[in-house]
Amino acid sequence: MTARDERPLAVFDLDNTLADTAHRQGFLERKPRDWDGFFAAAPEDPPIAEGVALAVESAQKCEVVYLTGRPERCRPDTLEWLAAHGLPEGRVYMRRNDDRRPARYTKLGILRRLARTREIRVLVDDDELVCEGAERAGFTVVRARWAAPSAALKVAQEREGRT
Repeated sequence: MTARDERPLAVFDLDNTLADTAHRQGFLERKPRDWDGFFAAAPEDPPIAEGVALAVESAQKCEVVYLTGRPERCRPDTLEWLAAHGLPEGRVYMRRNDDRRPARYTKLGILRRLARTREIRVLVDDDELVCEGAERAGFTVVRARWAAPSAALKVAQEREGRT
């Protein structure tokens, strides 16, 4: 085990925690929702200063990992976005392309798996249901309340399991 492997984990969500999705919400407000357009626009997300600063600060004492509801097909754009905005290097956990379970289930499952072998120091996420579930499971949570909430994104996360 290396020194990196011994450090606790700081787990960060992406959308509306580190990346501001406001400019692409219109894709979710259409009927039918334009998921391809929504995810294709993700590389243009501006970074959220509060979230980025917390991730950079956390990297001093923790290994930073990213836990997102984005589908696996978004991995190349997501990795490029993280690097372009100076976020700490870290593993990225994404949902399978065909996984439509609510984020509160997919994320909590991954957190529990990670916790089997590593201390999780903190989860930083904007989704209240994810945060509540993580707290009930005994994880320390920081609620990312620095982006404007989106009703369309909430439906996408909870009812459609898309992000």
